[in-house]
Amino acid sequence: MDFIREYYFDFSLMGDNFGAVLDGFFVTLKLSVISGVLSLTWGLVLSVLRQLPGRATAPIRWLAIGYIDVFRGIPLLLVLFLVSGFLSAAQAEDVIPRSIGIPEWFGQESWFWYGVISLTLTYGAYMAEVYRAGIEAVPGGQTEAARSLGMSHGQAMRFIIVPQAVRKVIPPLLNDFIALMKDTSLVSVIGALEVVQAGFDIQSAEFNGSGLVLGALFFLAVTIPLARVIDWLIARDQAKTQRGKPTEGAPPEPAGPAPTGMAGA
Repeated sequence: MDFIREYYFDFSLMGDNFGAVLDGFFVTLKLSVISGVLSLTWGLVLSVLRQLPGRATAPIRWLAIGYIDVFRGIPLLLVLFLVSGFLSAAQAEDVIPRSIGIPEWFGQESWFWYGVISLTLTYGAYMAEVYRAGIEAVPGGQTEAARSLGMSHGQAMRFIIVPQAVRKVIPPLLNDFIALMKDTSLVSVIGALEVVQAGFDIQSAEFNGSGLVLGALFFLAVTIPLARVIDWLIARDQAKTQRGKPTEGAPPEPAGPAPTGMAGA
């Protein structure tokens, strides 16, 4: 037990390296927020394309389905290598501009944007399936009512179906965001000095895992509150769908009319 305490819970070592691990966690947060927003947007686009009606749009539907199946089936680590390798090689061969092949937008290094692109491509596919489940959970009568009012398919999706679907799938989308945040640690393989890599560097230099435990505590400080928010949202939705359960403090419902005939005699 003494060895475990000294190896994983050396608080003096944590204090000495707190700044380095915190800087790595800020990188993790930036990757998570930017990739999360882009994944949410890209996933919604994919889910809407997958729901396009008619024979003329069948090729678009099949492309969307194929994209979702492919990127849900390929490990994120492999996507990171494919994206970073392709972009850097393509700009070296003058196939694409250097500003795209080695992106350094907004003062961030190229590995940061390789990570954002890879996370967006992968988690956009996962989130597209979550959105699809929400869209298909909206009663079909909603679409029929919108079309009867003269709305096009696009208008019905924009104003009627998608807003309802998004409200239904907020908890699973937050679950995917938590998973995305944890997977940002994989970006370290292409040069990111995020929180896990910062902790690993401390472990390599000091032969002590306290830096990794400190990084884990930073993750928990974000993921546990998010998990409680998800629980609250699920409980709220379940409360809305309950039937026949009286609200606490509400007055009793008035009795119905007395029965008539032989049963009421």
